[in-house]
Amino acid sequence: MAFRSSRIVGFLSAALAVAVLSSPVASLAQEKSTTDMLRDTIKGLLDGDSGKTDNGQPPAPLPAPSTKQIPLSRDDMQLSFAPLVKATAPAVVNVYAARQVVTRSPFAGDPFFEQFFGRQFSGPPRIQSSLGSGVIVDPSGIVVTNNHVIKDADDIKVALSDGREFESRILLKDEATDLAILKIDANEAFPTLALGNSDNVEVGDLVLAIGNPFGVGQTVTSGIVSAQSRTRVGISDFDFFIQTDAAINPGNSGGALIDMRGQLIGINTAIFSRSGGSIGIGFAIPSNMVRAVVETAMKGGKSFERPFIGATFQSVTPDVAESLGLPQPYGALITALTDGGPAEKAGLKVGDLILSVEGARVDNPDVLAYRLLTAGIGSTVKLNVMSGSQQREVPVTLASAPKTPEVQSQVIEGDSPLAGAEVTELTPDIARRFRLPQTTRGVVVTGVYRSSPAMRLNLRQGDIIRRINGVEINGVSDLTDVLSAGASLLWRFEFERNGAIIRQYIR
Repeated sequence: MAFRSSRIVGFLSAALAVAVLSSPVASLAQEKSTTDMLRDTIKGLLDGDSGKTDNGQPPAPLPAPSTKQIPLSRDDMQLSFAPLVKATAPAVVNVYAARQVVTRSPFAGDPFFEQFFGRQFSGPPRIQSSLGSGVIVDPSGIVVTNNHVIKDADDIKVALSDGREFESRILLKDEATDLAILKIDANEAFPTLALGNSDNVEVGDLVLAIGNPFGVGQTVTSGIVSAQSRTRVGISDFDFFIQTDAAINPGNSGGALIDMRGQLIGINTAIFSRSGGSIGIGFAIPSNMVRAVVETAMKGGKSFERPFIGATFQSVTPDVAESLGLPQPYGALITALTDGGPAEKAGLKVGDLILSVEGARVDNPDVLAYRLLTAGIGSTVKLNVMSGSQQREVPVTLASAPKTPEVQSQVIEGDSPLAGAEVTELTPDIARRFRLPQTTRGVVVTGVYRSSPAMRLNLRQGDIIRRINGVEINGVSDLTDVLSAGASLLWRFEFERNGAIIRQYIR
């Protein structure tokens, strides 16, 4: 395969050299002849020939030829995206969100200052604005944008490309996927973008990104799909993105990533940057994920509910892959099962390896989570499972997650090194929020007030309090009991942070 690829590149280079070196007055017939010869050459390479490699062996077969074409002539090079932009840009909108913010004192949350001075340091409220983009996906005025664009907003306006502005309201917002669905308050038909099938997107496909970067107005940039199924990016709880080198900047969040058929294949949501501007690494939420959230909102759902499989997974390391006889490290390895959950009912066991879902390869647990999310609650998915050395197909019916009592956060007060920390007990939902295994239990820090003793202890959001003075902390009641007992000479703390145990001693 590598040999044939190098041959194709060589012929392309030679053909381009002919085109460049030929006389400016070369006839159109000569140019056409060169182009036809190049097409015939590539066709022969793709169809296969009887040639042999340098070692006398027949060349390795090429993969099936793609139906997509590369530009081969001068006319091809002069093609324009303008008709595509004219057809799709009207469905991309600007989203303006405003919220009222109360100015907090730097002493807020400090037990000492609040005890003596109360909260009189807080300033008057002010209006904080944010700007993003959105995409109309239904003629009735259903708009998709990012949750972080409208988070905590009191007033949301949508501006169309023709300059008109409309009030809008939130139908659904989901922090985990960073998607929000809005409804324009107007009784008219709006231009829309059709949702494409993001599973058909391939690396190298041409794409356009449309949005409102830096508030300068609607802007279109072009590029290609740089990577598909990009995971472990750390942008949100949802971790499955299309990567593109089309320029995406602040203000593009919620905007459209479209293919050459004018279909929406992603919602631009984040960039990797050291300067704040585009360096050619942008991420978009795939349209199949967007479709699932939009359908929930249009059915009247106020929140996007994740399907429940009742299992915990881990990635496959090279060592594990070698022990299982896999040529490559991929899949999701089951490490725990929920009693009576869908996975257990289907006959899955701890140690089973999920290789694919409905024929789509599973590279890691994030890819598996995406496949289950887009399948939806109530659907039956076929899993290709390796048990020992045997592979089998297992149908699993996804269900709603079991309801757990809502847990309230509690702020630690009093004369304690943890004063100023907000804590709560870990539930599956809260564990997912902090990117922890859903079987994790204990007490997690959900916030730390500035200038508080807890901040001086270097406690951080997401830390799990494991032990205090040798007492294991399994719940908030354990924590409050130990803190109320106090310590005569020495406090001994054990925290878990990113899987590592941190020990602190305070006299």
